[in-house]
Amino acid sequence: VINEHSKEEDEVKIPLLVYVSREKRPSHHHNFKAGALNVLLRVSAMISNSPYILMLDCDMYCNDPTSVRQAMCYYCDPQTPSSIAFVQFPQTFRNICQDDIYDSQIRHLFKILWHGFDGVGGPAISGSNLYIKREALLGSFSKQQELMALKRSFGPSNDFIKTLVEEYKPGFINDGESSRMLLEKANVLASCSYENQTSWGSTVGFLYFCVVEDYFTGFTLHRKGWKSVYLYPKKPQFLGTATTNFNEVSIQWTRWASGLTSVAISKFCPLIYGPLKMSWVQFMCYSELAFMPLLNCLSLWGFAFIPQLCLFNDIPLYPKVSDSSFNIFLIIFVSAILKSLYEVVTTGGQVRTWRNDWRIWMMRSITSYFYGSLDVVLNKLGMKEASFLPTNKVIDDEQVKLYEMGIFDFRAATTFLAPLVTVILVNIAAFVRALVVNVVDNDRDGYWEKMFGQMFLSFYILVSNYTVIEGMIIRRDKASIPLYVTLLSGVFSLCILLIGSAILS
Repeated sequence: VINEHSKEEDEVKIPLLVYVSREKRPSHHHNFKAGALNVLLRVSAMISNSPYILMLDCDMYCNDPTSVRQAMCYYCDPQTPSSIAFVQFPQTFRNICQDDIYDSQIRHLFKILWHGFDGVGGPAISGSNLYIKREALLGSFSKQQELMALKRSFGPSNDFIKTLVEEYKPGFINDGESSRMLLEKANVLASCSYENQTSWGSTVGFLYFCVVEDYFTGFTLHRKGWKSVYLYPKKPQFLGTATTNFNEVSIQWTRWASGLTSVAISKFCPLIYGPLKMSWVQFMCYSELAFMPLLNCLSLWGFAFIPQLCLFNDIPLYPKVSDSSFNIFLIIFVSAILKSLYEVVTTGGQVRTWRNDWRIWMMRSITSYFYGSLDVVLNKLGMKEASFLPTNKVIDDEQVKLYEMGIFDFRAATTFLAPLVTVILVNIAAFVRALVVNVVDNDRDGYWEKMFGQMFLSFYILVSNYTVIEGMIIRRDKASIPLYVTLLSGVFSLCILLIGSAILS
């Protein structure tokens, strides 16, 4: 905000920069990032009441000042609809190495999915790098609006209610007294109790229903009829710092998985909440995102254990190789591989990029998606409260060096490592036993032909996740998988094999 009414004509006019630290108390839920954003919405209304807001994470910075002009082209062009709520830019990072072994740039979302969303009403809010219309979050009101109704929704501050009126223009700070009064008003709006008995977080501002306030708020805006735009210029408009170690990436995705799953199995499920207010394609896109962690988790855990346990107990699960129905499974498998490879290559990636993306997707499904979905289930049962762990992006030179060399840093929580190692050990046991049986029995009764599908699946999982095997057996550096994790996972693997054999025998 530039003070255009300076008493001194030759005074240098500078932007009014305000730092806001909201009040927090243990007795009041602060509602994570969405709560902070709503505080900023209220305080900024008193200072500038700008109709458009730039939303930027603290680890992001503007790389091209023309981004605001590019966004305003959509808002100000008379040929574009007035229902555009926000213009979303991709999240791009300055510290991404060529291999990007952790998929820190979230390639699939920003280079593929959001382009598709853009054709059916626009993408969801991505947490950062967007210009959003204040009216979309707060609504538009006139002076004739009933004051008490507005207070029930927006809180008791008369000064803030004034900012909701279309004709309202905030005054500028010209003296110390005005500054003190404005500070007092801002303190009231930033207090932890201001939102009590109001509609903040439920129907007003950024919504509090889950920890992925960006997805849920964007979904709700689209359901109300607002549209969005995805703008992906050649020059990155914003740059930030990506997570470059396995532990922090896993924590980040666990939080996102928890938020998405909480929407998927709630009354706000896009399959239920969306059809009457959105196009069929749009609510299916939102549904795919909401159910992605849960479905990927269930399917990957199934593929990681069920065929292997059957293989370990000599139970064929797929048709014989010579059977024509085997081609169905072969076509599905090859099609999935080629589809993902095509998406990576056509968006500027290489084959090794696809290999890394495919591997981290499998790891993510076994760990982050599982824990995120489990967190929601426990929360629904009243056994656990929702939590929000911020991602640690402090730069560690040793971790950065490993990341740039394309070497996995396994200095992560045991809860993330144990499932991965357990899957590998179970697959090794099943595959090795099948090989031994095939050699000893000299392919008796066509064992190879009957079990080829399951043997190939185990072999494929082991080859794709060779990095985990390397971290368990070959590497001896500080970033390898600790021995106690391997031993603990060995116990888990033995239990799984014994229980599976007892059930299948």
